Amino acid sequence: MITNLQVDNLASAHAFFGTFLGLERVDMGLDWVTRYVDHESGSAVQLVTHDATAAEDSAMTVKVDDVDEAFAAALAAGHEIVHPLVDEEWGIRRFFVRSPGGAVINVAQHRA
Repeated sequence: MITNLQVDNLASAHAFFGTFLGLERVDMGLDWVTRYVDHESGSAVQLVTHDATAAEDSAMTVKVDDVDEAFAAALAAGHEIVHPLVDEEWGIRRFFVRSPGGAVINVAQHRA
């Protein structure tokens, strides 16, 4: 599970997350999202300026082994799907679902 924090500018956020907090930046090859990790603890945070393909930004990303199964379970439970199940060009298959408190959750699986 990875928290997604909204920021205005990824470069300016580096001074805080990279320099001040000492987290390592993981380049994701996208200009709107980057990840910072603490390899010792395994903690990570994603900084997002805006989601490139979704109408709403997500508060967190949950990686799953079978996103199709998770999508079917979300539909069966009657959860609100905020962003449909799609294959994104950067190598993940994902959908967004709204949690009971209203937060938008990105449920994702890396494609092989």
